[in-house]
Amino acid sequence: MAKEVIWSPLAKRKRKEILEYWIEHNKSNTYSLKLNELFKQAEHLISERPNIGKPTSDKYVRFKIVRDYLIFYEQVDEKVYILTIWDSRQNPDKLVLQ
Repeated sequence: MAKEVIWSPLAKRKRKEILEYWIEHNKSNTYSLKLNELFKQAEHLISERPNIGKPTSDKYVRFKIVRDYLIFYEQVDEKVYILTIWDSRQNPDKLVLQ
C-alpha cells in the first residue's frame, strides 16, 4: 500500500528553484517539465517502496537519484517525508536536510 508523501517546505522551495533555474537557463520550460515529471515518478516510487532509496549515514534517511539530483527522504510510520532535493554537483559540505 502506498504511503502518504509530504514535502517539507525546504524540499518544495528547492524543487521550485531547480525548475525555475532550468527555465531561465534554457529559455524554455521543456526540460523543467521533463525533470518535474521525473520528480513525480520518483515520488510515486518512493511512496510505493520506501526502502528503494540508498541509505545515508543517518539510519532514518535515504535518497533516490533523479538525474543529477538526490531526493532525501525518511519514512515515519505510514508517511514518507521528502526532506530536500540536492544537486549532486554541489559541494556536499553545503547539504542541509532541515
